[in-house]
Amino acid sequence: MRFTDCRNLPLFTDLYELTMAQVYFEKKMDKTAVFNFFIRPNNKRNYFLFAGLDLLIDYLLNLKFTEDDIEFLRSTRKFKEEFLNYLRNFKFTGNLYSVDEGEIVFANEPIIQVEAPIIQAQIIETFFINTIQISILVATKALRCYSVAPDKMLIDFGMRRAHGTDAGMIAARSSYIGGFVGTSNVLAGKEFGIPIYGTMAHSFVMAHDTEEKAFENFASVYPENTIFLIDTYDTLEGVKNAIKVAKKKGIRIKGVRIDSGDLLTLSREVRRLLDINGFRDSIILASGGINEYKIKELVDKKAPIDAFGVGTELVTSADTPYLDCAYKLVEYDGKPKMKLSSKKVTVPYKKQFYRIFRNGKILKDVVSHFDEIVENGVKMLKLYIKDGEVVRRSPPLQEIREKTLINFKTLPDTFKSITQHMTLSPEISQRLLKSTEELKKAIRGA
Repeated sequence: MRFTDCRNLPLFTDLYELTMAQVYFEKKMDKTAVFNFFIRPNNKRNYFLFAGLDLLIDYLLNLKFTEDDIEFLRSTRKFKEEFLNYLRNFKFTGNLYSVDEGEIVFANEPIIQVEAPIIQAQIIETFFINTIQISILVATKALRCYSVAPDKMLIDFGMRRAHGTDAGMIAARSSYIGGFVGTSNVLAGKEFGIPIYGTMAHSFVMAHDTEEKAFENFASVYPENTIFLIDTYDTLEGVKNAIKVAKKKGIRIKGVRIDSGDLLTLSREVRRLLDINGFRDSIILASGGINEYKIKELVDKKAPIDAFGVGTELVTSADTPYLDCAYKLVEYDGKPKMKLSSKKVTVPYKKQFYRIFRNGKILKDVVSHFDEIVENGVKMLKLYIKDGEVVRRSPPLQEIREKTLINFKTLPDTFKSITQHMTLSPEISQRLLKSTEELKKAIRGA
């Protein structure tokens, strides 16, 4: 069973989506609309990693209003019976175009395009943005961590600090897409097939009379998976107790975890003690307030840390905790639509965008009319749902993760910095640019 298979959430929407829908219904505005989803520029992110599409597809496939939903809407006294009857048979029958999960994308690109009767396209907006924005946020944060430590094991430890159950699940999925090797989230392991990791907490150590006894008990049950948490009382004494227990029981130490203190200094001394006692293959895992900046600092200083557990900073994308993204109408009934608000002007028309490479690296992206062909460009928007039926799905997460790492190699090195802001702004094709300017003049003239 997929995480979203039984999740029918038609009322997970803003009220104004439904009030607008009733007006559309009553005024017989049922023509096809085209909406674009895009990200606005962010000076803390040079690029974004796209994720979350499969969750959106599951939502669209399961979307229907139950009698309980209808009864609740009736109780609000905001909706007429004719409209409620319409909702009884509600089903997404439109088209969904999207870039593939695991693609690198940039601001102001139409990374998802919905083409559907306007009521359908409107009602799905809230769930759409809610799910896609956190997926992209966490996937991008994860990839930034990976970018500074591609040879280290990175594990999602953030479920308990995530903003709710769904956020914890989505974060586990997105971080795996972004290059992490696994998660502490057991349900995510079950639902998404992500490798799960974890051994003991400080409370386990404290529940025993001594740290040594805690390690003995754990090792007796998990002799092949002995990762000892060594900083409950004193990190260096903790690693000595781990070594003592391992020698006493004749087992190898799979690893030790340090969750506090000066990670650089402590990891060096812990490594020394492990090595001189014959545990050269034991890994050191660091956790506690970890993010891409701390990982880079430790890697640059050659800290002998093999793995990082990244929690709060990952699942909340702490340095950029929200994605300034939008889902905007660009066409209705075959006619272009655009917004002219100050600093939020949108580009009209149903679109495609192309990626052009040079020597295996991204050279530029070009946004065009949907029917345009851009020479030497690779089409980025692909059809996933046609007339309400799935025609394409994301591959298994392992394949998406592998594709992410391949795609990341195509990103020019200048964009990979986590401290210097430099991003790629997509070009607008000459034809689309001309059409946009003509529409802008027509709107202002009217």
